[in-house]
Amino acid sequence: MKYLYRIYQLLIVCPFVVILTVLVTVTIAIGTSLGGGHWFSYYPGKWWAYLILKAFLIPVRVEGREYLKKGESYVFVSNHQGAFDIFLIFGHLGRHFKWMMKWQLRKMPFVGYACMKSRQIFVDKRGARKIKETYDKARDILKDGTSVTVFPEGARTFTGHMGVFRRGAFMLADELQLPVVPLTINGSFNILPRTRDGRWVAWHPLKLTIHKPVYPEGRGAENIKRTMEKSYATIMSALVPEYQGFVENPDQ
Repeated sequence: MKYLYRIYQLLIVCPFVVILTVLVTVTIAIGTSLGGGHWFSYYPGKWWAYLILKAFLIPVRVEGREYLKKGESYVFVSNHQGAFDIFLIFGHLGRHFKWMMKWQLRKMPFVGYACMKSRQIFVDKRGARKIKETYDKARDILKDGTSVTVFPEGARTFTGHMGVFRRGAFMLADELQLPVVPLTINGSFNILPRTRDGRWVAWHPLKLTIHKPVYPEGRGAENIKRTMEKSYATIMSALVPEYQGFVENPDQ
């Protein structure tokens, strides 16, 4: 069965993903240029991610959508198990959001261009002025129910375990006084960990757990520390036992 799945990936899924990615990029570029920024900046990417998981025959389970209020903006923070985290969150979170990502990712062929056209939030830490520009852009975007999704570890795990969290997402939530929603991903590391980049995808179910929002209590260092620590503990609590516990990530 493993080798049949690999043949299926090679002959069916890989061409499909390449063609779909090009079509979605063109759709986003044209749609946003014609003034449909709000719709085209989210839905083509959502269906791109959803269809890729369908093509790989990956079953998905989502829990906790009832915790999210219609029309409210959130800062979603998630553990980062592997490349399929993107497809799981984008395709199945069910909320209009922007990604907060490293500015270097805008150089990726097709995907980087689509991210720029759809006004994803690129984090540029090259000086105080660049950081302020990032916050100003986020403040302009994160309203009327639009949210942001961040991987606060900043890098994919090598082991399936969580590393440390960076403060950036929680500082943004504090600055804009937005609730933080922890997300736990299970299964992505089993599908394609970074130690197997460029190799075959392994079949494994995916699960996305949406936890209760952590609302701000005040503003400043104490609120940032509280929301970060609570989010970390919450995400960790929903990981499968195999990946419970902290393991240092040398890439952080």
